[in-house]
Amino acid sequence: MPNKIGNSAFINTTMKANDIHAKKKFGQNFLKDEKILNEIVDVSECDKDTLVIEVGPGLGSLTEVLCKKAGFVLAYEIDNELIPILRENLKYYDNFDIINQDILEADINSDINKYKKTFKNVYLVANLPYYITTPIILNTLSKTELITRYVMMMQKEVALRLTSKPKTKDYAAISIAIQYRGIAKTRINVPRTAFIPAPNVDSAVVRLDLYEEKKYFPKDEKLFFDLVKASFTQRRKTLVNNLGNKYPKEFIYQMLENNGFKQSIRAEELSIDDFIKLSDYIKEKLV
Repeated sequence: MPNKIGNSAFINTTMKANDIHAKKKFGQNFLKDEKILNEIVDVSECDKDTLVIEVGPGLGSLTEVLCKKAGFVLAYEIDNELIPILRENLKYYDNFDIINQDILEADINSDINKYKKTFKNVYLVANLPYYITTPIILNTLSKTELITRYVMMMQKEVALRLTSKPKTKDYAAISIAIQYRGIAKTRINVPRTAFIPAPNVDSAVVRLDLYEEKKYFPKDEKLFFDLVKASFTQRRKTLVNNLGNKYPKEFIYQMLENNGFKQSIRAEELSIDDFIKLSDYIKEKLV
């Protein structure tokens, strides 16, 4: 019979038997709460028509639940010491594979295409390493359009930034980058006590569903994202001050006035459509 890999006693026994210690350099915290493991998979709504991409499977707690529900699980694990343990823990399942590689260096499209032809959907479901959560998300979004849904455990503070709206304290450049591509919502709040070892922060699970068709159309997408990034350089500063090193201040004042914005406006007050309006203005007048 398969082991309950997400069981707290099993995790502790496995770590002790294999002399494993959670490695800070890989951001390892092993999820032990079986209820939350099942909730994550339920939120993903994966089924036998789904190829699941997992990042950082650890000891395989989430992987095991995914194997029961999904058609196939392709897991990226950077820690080579965990590979044989993972394969042993998951020996009762034949619908998974493990790639011993940093997800940031992987050719995701190529890996997915090896399996995708037999599956209708491709979802990413993962307990992400907290120290590189944002790079993993942005890197994956930029590398592939094959993944249409992301269900990700992350630090609660990061979850708030991903899902926040304009004029809120957590609204940031990453909020715009994510919401430009799809709809992001926090679906599960997770206490730090759900992990071994317990991190110093609470966590949350965010589900991001990408738009089936592109929703936003700036004239120059790179210019748009460059403007967003520069606008949030220092949150307390006005747009004029943040953009002052990039464009002549007189031009910025004129741009804001011509587009109906007050000169004291800050980046956190602007929506995606507002930033598109400004980037299109810059494209027309300066580029």
